[in-house]
Amino acid sequence: MTKSQSPSIHPTALVETGAELGKGVRIGPFCHVGPHVVIGDDVELMSHVVVTGDTAIGAGTRVFPHAVLGAEPQNTAYRGERTKLVIGRNNTIREGVTMHIGTGNARGETIVGDNCMFLAYSHVAHDCVLGDYVTFSNNVMIGGHTTIGDRVIIGGGAGVHQFCTVGHHAFIGGIAAVVNDVIPYGMVVGSRAYLAGLNLVGMKRSGMSRDNINALRHAYKELFADNGRPLRENAQRLLADYPDNEPVRDLAEFVLSDSKRKFVTPLTGRRARLEDGI
Repeated sequence: MTKSQSPSIHPTALVETGAELGKGVRIGPFCHVGPHVVIGDDVELMSHVVVTGDTAIGAGTRVFPHAVLGAEPQNTAYRGERTKLVIGRNNTIREGVTMHIGTGNARGETIVGDNCMFLAYSHVAHDCVLGDYVTFSNNVMIGGHTTIGDRVIIGGGAGVHQFCTVGHHAFIGGIAAVVNDVIPYGMVVGSRAYLAGLNLVGMKRSGMSRDNINALRHAYKELFADNGRPLRENAQRLLADYPDNEPVRDLAEFVLSDSKRKFVTPLTGRRARLEDGI
């Protein structure tokens, strides 16, 4: 390893014996890196960062001051077993962010994808799985065993209940309390979160074709139509009506999949009238 490729460790930082550091790693003042940590190439820990537990950080990730990665889960079932936190490549982890390892009686690892951004004081709990290009705004909290799909954006102060699944390309507004599953492409708002349509901005940004966007808009109306049929039956009809449309099929299969939670749905009845100011 050449001098330019060697890790740069500030004299006040503590890197315990056993930690593995990649090429070009930079560890700033007063950081603490535990003995079971693996840090990929060109990762930067700015200052006062704690990386502990059995934690791996992918190449190119930047971690800002006072983040704590790989601490024990906040779960009374945890008994000190060896579990993991795996963070992907090119992530931005801002000030005060916390991410915890998994629990031995569940998945056993917490997984964060690539190219994600976690703004200040957001939290990823134990046994969660996050996709790529996910954005958590300030103070976002997700409970244990939560699954977050690719390109999901969660607004400031929002919370997602444990065991929920948020489908890819969904948008969750600030301060929303999400207690049920969110469909792919869904747009969720409200202090007691409800579905307010599709995340059209996110769909366009991802390069989705106009035909697929229009198909999803029609499918959304059919899925949540007030026709007296169960939601799953409407989803099955979508599979029959759109056999060759991948986004619509993806939406229908999400609804038909097994889940511990119900779904976030559009407002109806009296609550809808209250939200509209009627």
